[in-house]
Amino acid sequence: MSAPTDHDTRISRRLLTTGVAGGVLFSGLVARLAQLQLLEGQKYQKIADENGVKLELAPPLRGNILDRFGLPLASHRQAGRVSIIREQTPDLEASLREVARHVDLSPQSQARIIQQARQQASFQSTIIKSELSYEDFARMSLLAAEIPGVQVDMASTRSYPRGRDLAHVLGYVAKASGDDLSRLTEDASPEETNLLRKLFRHPDMRTGRSGVERYAEEWLRGEPGFRRLETNAAGRVIRELDSDDLAPTPGKDIGLTIDAELQRAAIDRFGEESGAAVVLDIETGAILAFVSTPAFDPNDFVNGISYEDYNALRENDRSPLYHKAYDGTYPPGSTYKMVVATAALEAGIDPNMRVHCNRYYRFGNRTWHCWKRGGHGSVNMHWAIKGSCDVYFYEIARRVGVEKIAEVSRKFGFGQTWDLGMTGGRSGTVPDDAWKRRTLGEPWYEGETLNYGIGQGYLSTSPLQLALMSARIAARGKLIEPYIIGEGPRPDKPIKGAEPLDPEMMDRMKAGMYGVTSEAGGTAWRAGDLGLGGPRLAGKTGTAQVRRISEEERRTGVLKGDQLDRRLRDHALFVCYAPADDPKYAAAVVVEHGEGGSSAAAPVARDIMATAIRRDSRRAARWQTASVPSIITTKGAP
Repeated sequence: MSAPTDHDTRISRRLLTTGVAGGVLFSGLVARLAQLQLLEGQKYQKIADENGVKLELAPPLRGNILDRFGLPLASHRQAGRVSIIREQTPDLEASLREVARHVDLSPQSQARIIQQARQQASFQSTIIKSELSYEDFARMSLLAAEIPGVQVDMASTRSYPRGRDLAHVLGYVAKASGDDLSRLTEDASPEETNLLRKLFRHPDMRTGRSGVERYAEEWLRGEPGFRRLETNAAGRVIRELDSDDLAPTPGKDIGLTIDAELQRAAIDRFGEESGAAVVLDIETGAILAFVSTPAFDPNDFVNGISYEDYNALRENDRSPLYHKAYDGTYPPGSTYKMVVATAALEAGIDPNMRVHCNRYYRFGNRTWHCWKRGGHGSVNMHWAIKGSCDVYFYEIARRVGVEKIAEVSRKFGFGQTWDLGMTGGRSGTVPDDAWKRRTLGEPWYEGETLNYGIGQGYLSTSPLQLALMSARIAARGKLIEPYIIGEGPRPDKPIKGAEPLDPEMMDRMKAGMYGVTSEAGGTAWRAGDLGLGGPRLAGKTGTAQVRRISEEERRTGVLKGDQLDRRLRDHALFVCYAPADDPKYAAAVVVEHGEGGSSAAAPVARDIMATAIRRDSRRAARWQTASVPSIITTKGAP
């Protein structure tokens, strides 16, 4: 055997070195694998799962709003929508132009969609149009496959099945703005703020903007959940996994005191006129109808209203965006004479005292006129209310004085805002010397008290306050707190300002209101018959001037309504209760620029009250308004 050469020795050393190095490397790999799988396996398994499964925030279904009989006023429905995924189309603008050929999509909307799509991940969906009509949904369902990147599906959307009927009461929902987010997170912790901001950026999430929708936002909203989505390494969704254990919690329902059918009947009765009506349950204070007409359709706001449509609403001279029954304030005119008469009784004036009305009243160097051209002759308090004699009320207002009238006005609840569980509400103005000095920097003049005596001048009231006045007269002075949320987060605030009124004094006011509708000489004697074969209506007419009639016009002849622009015509008012012998409902009606309370407002109020009584005899509410607690913590429909 030959001896190993140097070459062989070098090869053996290399093999040994390589073998040792390989062995060390292999041992290291084994050790590392053991560490990863045995010691840190759970850690990396969790990381791997998180890479493969994405939790996406899922918005909750908003609670329903129901009327007193359980009819839906705000609910949900499935609506078609079309969307686009940017990475699936080679030309985003071209795809949008093609969609616009088949559905209404303005160039401004297309520009907004393009901007939004480019601001988010290319594989995320961007909504092009929601609330597709049946025809548009069917058409786009057929065409979507031919337009790159376009998808058509169904989504749950907030729905107002009664449309305009309760727009001002319910309000509406819309996508959260920056101001909304600031308001919604004002008292939230940093973690809650982060969650809410993510939630309200979701394309299917909406927040209440006005009315009950905004007031009861937290009650209606519910709690968000999550969807488990399987994704690839790029973050693209592959499929949705079971996530029932993470499902969102729906919002809680709210039951209103509103009778949706009575509300609709009242709106129909107004016809083309604009105005407001309020119907109250005298026993409980529940609001059964809260009408402001014309109105807007809250469905138009859910997915964003166009600038053109919103501007048309804003510029409409009949103010459809304005809640006339709650936010509107009007001079009450002669409907206020029961308040002035009550102040006179409290001041000790004999109700049998007579004042002679010969058509006008002189005070200082001015003349105040009565509405009746020939005058009323000699009248006492009952006849003055029944015939609405202005001269009588000029005289007793002067005797009683501004401070006493203001004091009694506040006892009735005027000058107060009632928190009903919805946005809005105005207190109106109950003027006195202090108010005028504070507001106008002038003292009160005695001549201004005469205007106060017939419900004119600086005085302003809301239809809700006038309905409440009627209810309190009918209830013989009992304190009544109006409310509109029967089941849900009702405000728990005590009555302020209003005080009990003397029952015997209220009996005199009731007698006067009955005389208006049912006795000879009453200003609305034809309105007393409700056409129900028994129950009668008691009420009071009012006509509120919106312009000053000059002496020259009185000499030449006061212009009639058809000779004036609509905006210069008087408002027509009527307040009432029924049945007259056993009061259950009270109401106030304002017909804007309707001219005469007896001719325009009284017939509307009579028909609304007749409907309320007919409905009362046919069915009862699903829950008793008198016994509903302030806060109901159970979830679900009433």
